[in-house]
Amino acid sequence: MSPEKPKKPGARGRAGDDRPIGVFDSGVGGLTVLSSIAELLPKENLMYLGDTARVPYGTKSAETINAYALETAEFFAARGVKAMVIACNTASAMALPMLRERFSMPILGVVEPGAAAAAKQTVNGRVGVIGTEATMASGAYPQALLSVNPEIEIFTRACPLFVPLAEEGWVDNDVARRVVARYLSSLKASGVDTLVLGCTHYPLLGEAIGRYLGENVDIIDSAAATARALRTALRRDGLLKPRGRGEASFFVTDVPDRFMRLGTRFYGESVSSAVRVVLRGAEGFAGNNVAG
Repeated sequence: MSPEKPKKPGARGRAGDDRPIGVFDSGVGGLTVLSSIAELLPKENLMYLGDTARVPYGTKSAETINAYALETAEFFAARGVKAMVIACNTASAMALPMLRERFSMPILGVVEPGAAAAAKQTVNGRVGVIGTEATMASGAYPQALLSVNPEIEIFTRACPLFVPLAEEGWVDNDVARRVVARYLSSLKASGVDTLVLGCTHYPLLGEAIGRYLGENVDIIDSAAATARALRTALRRDGLLKPRGRGEASFFVTDVPDRFMRLGTRFYGESVSSAVRVVLRGAEGFAGNNVAG
């Protein structure tokens, strides 16, 4: 028997809602999404969970990714969030429909907002999408783009080395520039006028990518597009926090040291503490607080 669908937190037209927003990724990359949300919605309280013990998701089966995503959603639901954002391209492509079936609060992924922004932005109808091998293999971005405009021509490229470059901080040196040129030469030759950054790590390489492709190519950051889509959803359902300054809390499923070390690079602010948790589905969670 499938579980009863939880009631939607926050009725439409409600004056405001102080509960946090849950943001989930397989690792640290989703902090770029969290940063965009914090910048656009500074009043909101944010709760971030990085499943660092089980990263990367790109090598996992759809069944496994769905199970991980459900555990994360239950983690957030148990803590009373009013909305969830899947800040992971792989999990967005695989698990978003399942989560929307089970939970009636607003749940957003990063694929649909990025694709919608690109479809709106392109002039010549030629759109490039870059991401990890798993995200490109899923076909999620082409499907989302074509659902908005069936006439769009789509050019995709997997760029797996962009992730370690971003985490290493090598985003604007000779190595980064050479890798960018190697990966994106075919997209540049194809004449795209819009490029979607289909991985949450890639905004860190945005300047190098933009310089290589030139000023006539618009770069679509899925993180920023997702933040705007979240604001729209919260406003529609009367869930925006009306006042005050929001705070962010961080959870990880492995030791927090590396996450905290990389946090400033991806989030733009210091991540001074994170709580390690053990995901146990709906049965409960355990962990200890580690401060830096």
